[in-house]
Amino acid sequence: MMRAIIILCLLEFEFGYSWQGPIADVSENGKDSPEEECVTDQASCGCCIMQQQMRRMEMFLNTSLNELEKELEKTQNTFNNIRASRSAFSVALFNSDELRCHGPFRDDMFITYTHIFLNLGGGYDVNTGVFTVPRAGVYSLALTVYSDTGSPAKLLAACASLRVNSRVVANLKEKNTQDQEDSASVAVALQLEVGDKVAATLPAGCFLCDDKSHYNTFTGFLLYATD
Repeated sequence: MMRAIIILCLLEFEFGYSWQGPIADVSENGKDSPEEECVTDQASCGCCIMQQQMRRMEMFLNTSLNELEKELEKTQNTFNNIRASRSAFSVALFNSDELRCHGPFRDDMFITYTHIFLNLGGGYDVNTGVFTVPRAGVYSLALTVYSDTGSPAKLLAACASLRVNSRVVANLKEKNTQDQEDSASVAVALQLEVGDKVAATLPAGCFLCDDKSHYNTFTGFLLYATD
């Protein structure tokens, strides 16, 4: 211990440098600097220097701790922001043992998908079939439709429209008497704003059929936020 004190005394006395920079000639209370005290009072030299070093170390540690706390707060805010940005849904028309059909109707109708695979963030409303955008960003949207006439030579009308608010983004349509069953799919990436309404609609005269195989699905998720 004594050797360490002597070495610190010699280092500071020889080079006039501490852990935080050159030592001032005059201390805070206006008395002689530690170097001069070492000359006039050898007994107090080690104690004085050690006290100074301890104060400087305390200041250094307090500053480092404050910086770490700031970085931790920033990281926590970033993490909370990421969690708040999570938004994804994936739904299917039916989940029945037997094949069931939805439609046809005389007017265009919203398709209400009743089987929920995922509804992270709660943006999809199972009662209306509408996904309300919780945060501005680029979203991936995918829609698959399937229908079965039940017998050959009957009109197959497997169709649906992907809409954002009142705008039709994509149309899926398969109408003919050549196929007993058929399907179609579309996937797009769109810039959406908070409050936009995304839904799939069933055009008049069309019908979709589904069971536990989940032929008709509607999926969307946030790729990245832009706000």
